Formats: sequence, C-alpha cells, structure tokens
Amino acid sequence: MARICIITGKARSTGCRIIRRGQSKKSGGIGTHVVKRTKRLFKPNLQRIRVLLPNGQVKRAWVAVKAIKAGLVQKIIS
Repeated sequence: MARICIITGKARSTGCRIIRRGQSKKSGGIGTHVVKRTKRLFKPNLQRIRVLLPNGQVKRAWVAVKAIKAGLVQKIIS
C-alpha cells in the first residue's frame, strides 16, 4: 500500500540535493557554483491513526500531521 494521506492526498515528491563549491562573493571569492545534483525524495509526515469515517465506520489509515492539526479528521482515542 502506498503511503498517501487519505484526507489531503499528500504523497512523496521528487527533488534534488544540490552540492555547491567555491567561496562566496561576500567573502571575497568569485561565487559558488553547482557541481552536482543528486535525486532525492521528499516524504510527507504521515501517521497511522484510527479515523472515524463519514459512514460511522472506524478504520486505521495514513493521515498527514498537517490534516490532524487542522482538525480535518476526527481522531479516535481508545
């Protein structure tokens, strides 16, 4: 099962880790330059919690912490 938030639809996204070399212009150099880009993944902050669905059913699901803090999901504690 993919780790995707059932409320917001957040999933992992791709990006780059950028490596820069050189002395900055502020320090008296000629500036920094990009020398390498490495692919990486940005993963959302997901928690597996018990959720009350609209039809009254209780289910464990992956939910983004941002959705929990915003009150978009009713969390069941017991």
